[in-house]
Amino acid sequence: MMDLRHYDVIVSPAITEKSTMASENNQVVFNVAKKASKPEIKAAVEALFGVKVTAVNTLVRKGKVKRFRGTIGRQSDVKKAVVTLADGQSIDVATGL
Repeated sequence: MMDLRHYDVIVSPAITEKSTMASENNQVVFNVAKKASKPEIKAAVEALFGVKVTAVNTLVRKGKVKRFRGTIGRQSDVKKAVVTLADGQSIDVATGL
């Protein structure tokens, strides 16, 4: 049975040059909710994608101060999760859910 809270934990896949390099090592990078814990992230990825997760590493990228037409604004903080999958497992993040 699918738990709808899993969709609140994983916000989006992070598709960057660095995350594509990590995919060679069976790792996938996701933007996750700020209050999500490692066990919650692991359960959500395993339930939504049907894969076996071996490790979850998290980081918080602090928001930057940016200027736009002279007005100072601030980007919000983003929490990311680097999920390591078991051997032989893979997730195609380009297709979506």
